Amino acid sequence: MNDHTPRKHHMNAFETVQHYFNRAADQLELDSSWRKLMMMPSREITVEVPVEMDDGRLETLVGFRVQHNNARGPMKGGLRYHHEVDLDEVRALASLMTWKTAVVNIPYGGAKGGICVSPRELSVKEKERITRKFIDQIHEIIGPDKDIPAPDMGTDSRTMAWIRNQWEKYHGFNPACITGKPVEDYGAKGREEATGRGVGILAFKLLKRLGHRPPETRVIIQGFGNVGSHAAKFMHESEFKIIGISDVSGGYINEDGLDIPAALHHVIENRTLEGFSGAKKISNDELLIHDCEMLIPAALGGVIHSENVNDIKAKIIIEGANGPVDADADEVLFERGVAVLPDVLANAGGVTVSYFEWVQNRQYYSWDLNRVRQQLDAILSAAFEEVWQESQNANVSLRTAAFMLAVNRVRKSMELAGI
Repeated sequence: MNDHTPRKHHMNAFETVQHYFNRAADQLELDSSWRKLMMMPSREITVEVPVEMDDGRLETLVGFRVQHNNARGPMKGGLRYHHEVDLDEVRALASLMTWKTAVVNIPYGGAKGGICVSPRELSVKEKERITRKFIDQIHEIIGPDKDIPAPDMGTDSRTMAWIRNQWEKYHGFNPACITGKPVEDYGAKGREEATGRGVGILAFKLLKRLGHRPPETRVIIQGFGNVGSHAAKFMHESEFKIIGISDVSGGYINEDGLDIPAALHHVIENRTLEGFSGAKKISNDELLIHDCEMLIPAALGGVIHSENVNDIKAKIIIEGANGPVDADADEVLFERGVAVLPDVLANAGGVTVSYFEWVQNRQYYSWDLNRVRQQLDAILSAAFEEVWQESQNANVSLRTAAFMLAVNRVRKSMELAGI
């Protein structure tokens, strides 16, 4: 490529979701007025979050909450603390949550929020002050019947405990105002593992449908955070042959299969995979294109794109992360017959168990871990079968099928309610 060739326009997050939505809408023959109605978020909030830092200086941060659609129930979606959070990204993820909750058929709509800040540079006290200040700004528009936040990048169960405490100062006791809380603080057992476990459950379902067996399936998992590590644990126990894992420190390959319990232990001890001995070290870029049957991108968005898609060897891709395959690459993979299980289904285990947490909070009754796992399996299995059938019947990709199901469900709810 010489210097004068114009670079192809890369879709941003919002355009990508819109693109998938429109592809499903074409199949469903939705007219433009419905498309406009369903893509537009019902409310977008930008607030300033003034906070005193530990050294006494005043920082003013920007916080967002986008509430996309509540036709099927109160809105649901994570809160991320990340230095790249902007309205465009939050908007895209809010609409993605509308489709995700509809695919697995739980009674929610989509929302998303975030604060543009780098959490690694904050002390615990600063993070707490920022969180409480943010809730002061948005407490009136969130709550168990309106919009229920949850953890995402840069936030965790501790952040949720602060949010619950701050929200209850205004509205009184109601632990259902937020999910992803610590287990001893009205959280759900199995919430931490839920997204990764869901990825594993669905990988197994898809493999079975394609007529393969786990021991003959070489798996590479890119990302070893919450999602990647729990997926690896579940899949290792289900006898998949995991030959590659990675995190910020790089990729780790062992053709004979990795000792996953040892890798999990290494991360607990050292916080990253750096120095993990049972494998050959390669770069993260090499890991994605390494030879395997199944690839699970479980870290950041946009890692498979037009530049590297032709080097991808995997025949099955399970999207553990949100949007790891960009729209151009998605087309290429579909044409090549690669089965891509889309994020709206693949990583919906998290929001599903968040729903169980909300249900338990509202009943003031807690389930045991077994019940959580059984219910998770039941909901994801039913959703997978519906998406699989839809893709067979309409002869479309699993992603388009998932969007078709979701868009149809939301449209029906909006239609029944009257506008």
